Amino acid sequence: MSVKKKLLIAGGGYADIPLILAAQNLGFHVITSGNRADDLGHRYSDEFFLQDFSNKDAMLQLAETLKIDAICASCNDFSAITAAYVAEHLKLPGHDSYETSLLIHHKDRYREFAFENDIPSPRAKGFDSVSAAMDELGDFVFPVMVKPVDLTGGKGISKVDHIENAKSVLEAAFEISRVKRIVIEEYIEGTRHGLSTFLRDGRVVFSFNDNEHYFLNPYLVSAASTHAQVPENTSSILCATAEKMASLLNLKTGIFHIQYILQRDKPVIIEICRRAPGDLYIQFVKHATGVDYPAYIIRAAAGLDCDDLVQVDPNGFYTRHCIMPYQNGNIKDVTIDPEISENIIDQMLWWKAGERIDNHLIQKQGIVFLRFNSMDEMLCQTEKLPDLIHVDMK
Repeated sequence: MSVKKKLLIAGGGYADIPLILAAQNLGFHVITSGNRADDLGHRYSDEFFLQDFSNKDAMLQLAETLKIDAICASCNDFSAITAAYVAEHLKLPGHDSYETSLLIHHKDRYREFAFENDIPSPRAKGFDSVSAAMDELGDFVFPVMVKPVDLTGGKGISKVDHIENAKSVLEAAFEISRVKRIVIEEYIEGTRHGLSTFLRDGRVVFSFNDNEHYFLNPYLVSAASTHAQVPENTSSILCATAEKMASLLNLKTGIFHIQYILQRDKPVIIEICRRAPGDLYIQFVKHATGVDYPAYIIRAAAGLDCDDLVQVDPNGFYTRHCIMPYQNGNIKDVTIDPEISENIIDQMLWWKAGERIDNHLIQKQGIVFLRFNSMDEMLCQTEKLPDLIHVDMK
């Protein structure tokens, strides 16, 4: 009996479960890591080690001790950077260089790269001190966005309408940033979307376009729906841009995810990343297209061929919705309105009666996937989902 090859996933949250299962289906012995032993993904892996995946040197030491054959990032930017670092040191396939990963996943470095290479992104500048940022605030046209360069999921992001309100926002953003850098960028108005692409030999061979929906937190995506309500040429414009970046940065085969704002029918790229988006997004892609997206992400990260991946468009109208409450408190129940129950095709729930919610703007109690009969029904019902799938609090 042959010994299974070891694949380390730098993470183990609920969003990583599709990656864990896909890797096991491909024959890997799957090891997860993280600093929270109760993360749901660890229940599915073959082995778990309590190690902070954002600590790249500790993860390298763990990878060397385990003698891993491959590493895959979880749904987190810190993980993507660590995976690139470990792969570079151990000469493992399937990952960009560590320096390239830093450029992609640190907002100030990416904005500078985008400006230098005429990639449609907000005009922006990075700063490494509050005083330096304050000195140049007068050069910006308000409102502006202030963001830590190294965080995702809307953490630490603020819109500043007036220069008088900026200092406290800058200080808060610096405080939450691990690398103590922030970016100030112009405010872009428009509808928000995501385009997940898969690169093979520098070319986009698969893309999936969505609409982003927001609940109470204006910077945290609470739902995504497809087909995307954008002009027909949007995907082709963004795919060409992805290929341009792939050429400039010598990007390896694998996922290349883009968040963008459609401003007057022109896409402006807000964020990019080279890891799976969170909240079971890759399962959303799989439901909508039938493409085993998690498996291709694992294959690419492990240096396996992805030659058979081709473009497949969504076969209907789908939504992925995160269940979140309107307020803090203790969970009493989660109720699903009969109006929507027949549209649910899959779900992952982890809420518990009596569980305390301390930050309702970011805490999620489960994820549901729904299918609809038309674009209008999908868009209308998706906006109503926080009420149709309601978290009752006490």
